[in-house]
Amino acid sequence: MRHRVYREMNRIANQLIQDQSEDGAWHYPFETGIATDCSMIILLRTLEINDEEFIKELVKRIAGKQQEDGSWKLFHDEEKGNLTSTVEAYYALLYSGYRDGKDPEILAARRFIMDNGGATEVHMFLKIMLALTGQCEWPHLPINIEVMLLPDSFPINLFDLSVYGRANIIPFLILANTNFRKRTPRSPNLSDLFQNKEVRFFSEDQTEEARSIIKMIKQGIQGLKSPVNLRELALYRAEKYMLDRIEPDGTFLNYFSATSLMIFALLARGYSNTHPVITRAVQGLKSMTSRIDGELHCQYTTASVWNTTLISYALQESGLPYSSNTIQKANHYILSRQHIKYGDWAIHEPNMLPGGWGFADLNTIHPDIDDTTAALRAIRTLALEQAETRQAWDRGVNWLISMQNKDGGWPAFEKNVDKKVLNLLPIEGGKDLLIDPSTADLTGRTLEFFGNYTHLDYHHPMVKRGIRWLLRHQNSDGSWVGRWGVYIYGTWAAVTGMVAVGVAPNHPAIQKALTWLRKIQNPDGGWGESCKSDIKNCYVPLGESTRTHTAWALDTLIAAATGVTPEIEYGAAFLVNKKEKDWTTTYPKGRGMAGSFYLNYHCYEYVFPLISLAHYQKLAGGQLLKGESHKDFS
Repeated sequence: MRHRVYREMNRIANQLIQDQSEDGAWHYPFETGIATDCSMIILLRTLEINDEEFIKELVKRIAGKQQEDGSWKLFHDEEKGNLTSTVEAYYALLYSGYRDGKDPEILAARRFIMDNGGATEVHMFLKIMLALTGQCEWPHLPINIEVMLLPDSFPINLFDLSVYGRANIIPFLILANTNFRKRTPRSPNLSDLFQNKEVRFFSEDQTEEARSIIKMIKQGIQGLKSPVNLRELALYRAEKYMLDRIEPDGTFLNYFSATSLMIFALLARGYSNTHPVITRAVQGLKSMTSRIDGELHCQYTTASVWNTTLISYALQESGLPYSSNTIQKANHYILSRQHIKYGDWAIHEPNMLPGGWGFADLNTIHPDIDDTTAALRAIRTLALEQAETRQAWDRGVNWLISMQNKDGGWPAFEKNVDKKVLNLLPIEGGKDLLIDPSTADLTGRTLEFFGNYTHLDYHHPMVKRGIRWLLRHQNSDGSWVGRWGVYIYGTWAAVTGMVAVGVAPNHPAIQKALTWLRKIQNPDGGWGESCKSDIKNCYVPLGESTRTHTAWALDTLIAAATGVTPEIEYGAAFLVNKKEKDWTTTYPKGRGMAGSFYLNYHCYEYVFPLISLAHYQKLAGGQLLKGESHKDFS
């Protein structure tokens, strides 16, 4: 068995080394379904940018994903097609001009839409797109643009929203408050899809709490005093917020949705279709495209920093020396992407110097905790020997320490952006959009970093608070739910994090988690979790095993083991036997917004099996890649 594990590790490592780019990074695709492809067609047609070859390629990819019943799905085991995805595809294909309303595939899509409630039932983000491109009336929005002017001292203000929420909501506020609509001679007519029903952003049956929050915001706006026109001042401030956060590639924070909304918001502010800011933003979105099996895909963002930090760490963990050309090039790239600018995070932590890392290649102003710990793992050995890298390391560690929330956990992007009251607002997907609370995956991964790479343990007050947060948030079945993966991912992060800082493997919480993992192991030795888990808010098995889920579960068992158990042996065997179904490779392992947005990281199929097999080899007393041993960090 050990020889087969060693061979599989070498196969993965060789593939990774081969796929590294000249700049030292790994630019594996960050795939998010067809939503961005559809939005790009709608955006280009609205701006009357006739890039026909580009549009034709997107049409080909979108059309190729249609199901037999005429729908489009978000993930393989979705019981029936997804209404929002189907309306997006229907709209984009018609607007492209390369599909006709009488085509059999388009007619099948239309039947599916009408049979499932019509376009009034789609997700809020698509409702916004339909309204601003003139396909329906703007629904009433009870929050005025003047909310931009509420001071930071007000109980609910702009910076109580997550950075991701702000990036999307600010351009949306401009659009909704100006009732911006833009049709073109090519615009299809989708009016029949609405079945004469009114489109709404918020549900009619709002809770009393939601109404009271909206009332408080309105009262705060009414209390504003200014000698100038408040509405125009608020619109100007919203516009300036976006312009001040344009990244070097012209995009707004490197997010597709935020950038496309910004473009429309700037049109609403009087910018022309060909204004340089809009032209650069469009080019920035185009530059984020990737090819998947030869087909063009508009990525939601690039995952270059995340890919590279994870892969560099995985290769070193499996025995590749940090002095190798592969790791040297990777770490040079990683160090070049450390942030030196202040971002919105500084509003919550004003006394800290920049030092984190972001997710995307050209992300310079909104770092995150996950990428920072991953980058620090990758450069750890170099930091021991090189003064300049040690300075980068120290800045990163200090930034990471400063980001701990007052409840003891760690968030994704910003400190203490966790006012639960905002979740009461009747915004679809709000719990994944509005706030940035402590989560099990971020807290667990951060503890794992501190335990294994800085030798802090449960005696340290910061670590102790993190452990307590995890123990308070364990589910009754023994699992933890993650923000960027779901139950298996959250449990992996929590257990490996606690073990790394010295929590005993026989601790009841860890034993409970291991019992849960053993219980959900598949007969083939692997594990698999459905995207339905985050919709139903409970663990839902996929019914098949995936390499990524198996690697997470296996690594969890290994972290708390003193020797190879049958469950560990079966899990490792699944990874080396490579008997998974083809579709499980592309099945989303990450979550964006429950029920509407899922993430397929193409590097995960390599990274996590390599890490877990390397840890298996250590547990079994086997050799690492090429006989290299790890540097002693003690």
